[in-house]
Amino acid sequence: TCVGLGECYDELWKKTARPSIVSPTWIFDYPIELKPLAKANPDDPTKSSAVQLVVQGAEIINAYYHELNDPLDQRKRFEEQQSLREQGSEEAQWMDNDFLRALEQGMPPTSGMGLGIDRLVAFITGAPNLKESILFPTLRPKTDHESSDV
Repeated sequence: TCVGLGECYDELWKKTARPSIVSPTWIFDYPIELKPLAKANPDDPTKSSAVQLVVQGAEIINAYYHELNDPLDQRKRFEEQQSLREQGSEEAQWMDNDFLRALEQGMPPTSGMGLGIDRLVAFITGAPNLKESILFPTLRPKTDHESSDV
């Protein structure tokens, strides 16, 4: 189950529309609830100034073309995300006080882009799953019942 409207949007998107995208496609106008670090679209504040590149149903690039730089708005969004986390959301953004202090000091307008190298390599090589394209093995946390002895 999803926690909050943003997670419901995201779950619906990932299970219905995104898998049907084959050709490289730029996706704009994400709901603002899904992009807590992006400025709201000035023409429609329910949408974010963010974009994703989707290829063969996989997110390759996630980009903010206008990152939020208003410390009051950002604090409010972090608090909303913290509330979602307290309700059980694993996807919610953590409160970042260092980032808020930087915004309060007058951090200039920024933009950012994240490229999923593992996804890009999987796409280019035709790897059947992401584990085949990750350079380093992923680690999972040790549980109480696992021994530390090798």
